[in-house]
Amino acid sequence: MSTWPKGELNKIAGTDDLHISPFRDDGKTYGTPTWIWSVVVDGALYVRAYNGHKSQWYQAALRQKAGRVSAAGITRDVSFEPVEGVIHEPIDNAYKAKYKSSEYLGAMIGTRARAATVNIVPRASKN
Repeated sequence: MSTWPKGELNKIAGTDDLHISPFRDDGKTYGTPTWIWSVVVDGALYVRAYNGHKSQWYQAALRQKAGRVSAAGITRDVSFEPVEGVIHEPIDNAYKAKYKSSEYLGAMIGTRARAATVNIVPRASKN
């Protein structure tokens, strides 16, 4: 699975409770879940690290490239892909629309968090 089922993505897009758990250094144990903002743009799920490259979950996500997310009653094993390029503007716009009343919005569309943007891609479940 490399794309989100539309129903799941719609549920995740409509909630504010995404928890991200990159693997620990052993590559098997999930890290402590971290609550984080998420947005959906063109059928893809994105998150940003408030503290930029210094965020522990972000460093683990880049190092391990996989983990788990939970939101809206959905738990999925996922891969983490760093984001670069022109997609940042639509992601900024999605953050502005979803979190417009938050005092933290400026930081989440600022240079520090923008540099630590991750695409979360579902992995095929092991049966």
